[in-house]
Formats: sequence, C-alpha cells, structure tokens
Amino acid sequence: MNSMIESMPEGVTLPDWAWGMECAVTVCDREGKILYMNERSRETFARHGDIIGHDLFSYHPPRAQEMIRHMLATGDTNAYTISKQGRRKLIFQTPWRKEGEIAGLVELSIVLPEGMPHYDRG
Repeated sequence: MNSMIESMPEGVTLPDWAWGMECAVTVCDREGKILYMNERSRETFARHGDIIGHDLFSYHPPRAQEMIRHMLATGDTNAYTISKQGRRKLIFQTPWRKEGEIAGLVELSIVLPEGMPHYDRG
C-alpha cells in the first residue's frame, strides 16, 4: 500500500501502518465524502462495495447524521461502545484538521477483548 492515498486531499497522507491495523479506520472530508478506508474498514463495509468517494451521510440514520454535522461544526469528539455480531466495539470519532481548520472526521472502530481489564492510574 502506498503511503500517499490518491483520494486524500493534496498534502494529506496516511502512513502505511494504518492499512493493516487491527481496527477499522475510516476518514471523510468536511462535506462527508469518504476519503480513506483501511483494510479492516473495507472488510466491515464490504456489503456496500467500494464506497470511497461516496457520501458518508447516506450510510447513517438521521440521528447519526446530526452527530456527524455537530462534530464537523464544533470540533467535538464522539465516543461510545456497541455490541455487534457478539463482539463489543469502541467507536471513536473525532475531527482531523488541516492548517488548524476542521477538514473532516476520522472514525476508529476497535474490537474490545472480552474481559478487558481496566486500570485506575490516577
């Protein structure tokens, strides 16, 4: 995988290591156009075919669309857990910036191991 993803805006690159991560990485621009999906993200959404270049909003219900618009407008982060196909996942959505301005969103979807420990370090 080339480190310069052709569908990314000029000057924006993703490192090769993002491709093979054991979590799904999906990136969109400020208008919701899907720019990048790593290997795990493509596997997760394979039933939709190749959706790079598609409108992210068309794959989300109205409530999620509102949250996406809110994050793009305010720079807020959204994080939550879900259960899907018998596995718990952490969904972490946060804006990415170019020259200090919100340029889009990144979503990480991470499978949480069963019985994952929690440590209080403070």
